[in-house]
Amino acid sequence: MTITQKQFDTLVGTLEKFSKAHPRSYRLRVALFAILGYAYIFLVLAGLLTLIGLIVSFIVFSHRVNSAIIKLAILLLIPAWVIVRSLWVTVPEPEGLKLNRHQVPKLFALVDELTTKLQAPRFHNILLNQEFNAAVVQVPRLGIFGWQENYLLLGLPLMQSLSLEQLKAVMAHELGHLSGNHSRFAAWIYRIRKTWMQIYEQLHQSDQSGAFVLFNRFLDWYWPSFNAYSFTLARMNEYEADRCAAQLTSANNTAEALINIEVKARFLESSFWSDIQKRAEHQADPPSNAYSSMLTVLHNPIAEEETKQWLEQALAQKTSYADTHPCLADRLKSLGYQTTQLETLPQPATIQISAAEHLLGKMILHKFAKQFDQDWKAAISTPWRQRYAYLQETKDKLRALDQKAQMQTLPEQEAWERAYYTLELQGGEAALPFLQDVLKIQPDHAEANYAIGQVFLHKADASGIAHIEKAIEQRVDWVIAGCELVYGFFCQQGQTEEAQKYRARAEQHYQLLLKAQQERATVGDYDRFQPHTLKALEVNELKQQLACYPQVKEAYLVEKVVRYFPEKHFCVLGIVRKRDLIESSDAPHKLINLLVTNLQFPTQAYIIILNHGSSDKLKKKICQIHRSLIFRR
Repeated sequence: MTITQKQFDTLVGTLEKFSKAHPRSYRLRVALFAILGYAYIFLVLAGLLTLIGLIVSFIVFSHRVNSAIIKLAILLLIPAWVIVRSLWVTVPEPEGLKLNRHQVPKLFALVDELTTKLQAPRFHNILLNQEFNAAVVQVPRLGIFGWQENYLLLGLPLMQSLSLEQLKAVMAHELGHLSGNHSRFAAWIYRIRKTWMQIYEQLHQSDQSGAFVLFNRFLDWYWPSFNAYSFTLARMNEYEADRCAAQLTSANNTAEALINIEVKARFLESSFWSDIQKRAEHQADPPSNAYSSMLTVLHNPIAEEETKQWLEQALAQKTSYADTHPCLADRLKSLGYQTTQLETLPQPATIQISAAEHLLGKMILHKFAKQFDQDWKAAISTPWRQRYAYLQETKDKLRALDQKAQMQTLPEQEAWERAYYTLELQGGEAALPFLQDVLKIQPDHAEANYAIGQVFLHKADASGIAHIEKAIEQRVDWVIAGCELVYGFFCQQGQTEEAQKYRARAEQHYQLLLKAQQERATVGDYDRFQPHTLKALEVNELKQQLACYPQVKEAYLVEKVVRYFPEKHFCVLGIVRKRDLIESSDAPHKLINLLVTNLQFPTQAYIIILNHGSSDKLKKKICQIHRSLIFRR
């Protein structure tokens, strides 16, 4: 049984208090929980293999073989094979440019120095990527059994943003998670936690039905529980990794690296990439030097006013149970970074020579930048051109609406279109008066309220919350996104309690969506149905589409009575299929797939064949609904 985020937070809070009061007992519980996961796998597999061995022994010693024994052996072999296959879950290798010692000797020398001092395992691969990040990734080559292949991932933008000592602190932090110099138990739990997280995600994406029966139900209970039990240790490991970094460099270098990363990450998100995307309004092709220009900008100091704003936002955030990483303020304080320094919000020092320049050399750095320029342009070219064409069309539409607005008051729909197009082309500030004009015509306009809410929250104006609330009240499919917006606003304001309320609300809504999805996943004769509520025009359009399929003899349309979100109508289209004298056994499934792929429905719908298998009772039930027959050939 899975647990909700609120239950997870409560459990972690309780365990955190218990770990401080009874550290030895807590560690024992975590260790036993870690062992339990492996014990379950081994016990199930051992039990099946033992039964198979007993059957083989019986055959050998009794010299008797019959169909019942063979069937029993096959019955046991199938789940045993499924277990073995499921254990060999393959975790995808991280992506990036593989570096070699001859190419960048200084970088490898630094990695050797850090791994030796920290007694960390050696790295099989060091990859350079386009991310503003650094990470240690362990890929289990034997699935659940481990035998890790170790990857060190270094983002070129991050390397360009930091000095050599700051990058050394970041790398020491990452290697500190695997260090043998400090808490071996915490590092062991950290690795197991990462492995189980990968296994859980991969098995959930697996199409092996046997894996679902044998593992997913256990993992649905085990992983959230083990995650909660190991959460405190994982957070302690983050502080421990920071201490590793401080010991190998200095507390000051580690703190400055953390500050630099926060400021420049927010710069990339809020300024650099948004400026790049704005060029699609005027350029038909993406720029050819995105990463080269990024590296140039990252090497320079950020404007003092922006630095102060972004650092204030980062320091206002509080440590929560949403992530094992503590907030910036807590990490700085644990390093002994003085409170007076936090209050004065120092401008990060200008970096004369970046870590990228020092470790890679200018020629290699230039080569990698050009490679990333090409890769990014190749990946973004098609969506960029589509965006350019859309924006040109939008400009024309907005120009026509602006001209019309000078001569007359625009009707509601056109007023909204003008506001939306302005928002797309010129941003929230320019669109705000037009959005407010829409609300004067229709105060409950969901889209306009949501857009205004976003604009106000971006300006740190709490009045945007009321607009978001009004929008998500009408659009249940916007609830999670709306709650995330407000949650982010309160986090930036340092109002953790209020933020957690919206986080819990989003989690609760997500659970309702899951239940609604399960409710709509099947249709049977045990369900209740009611007449459909589609308009005559929509039904006629559906009939025209069905006429294109000669296999469809009759079609019945009803709505399933649902408990969750009943306002979102759920149609059921029952098909009576024309049967051929000679046809394959999967003919009904082929027709279903064809209709699901091609039919255009105005609402969510479920398509089922009514004259196949045991559908007679369902067909009778659907046929009795008023106006259910919509098509007959």
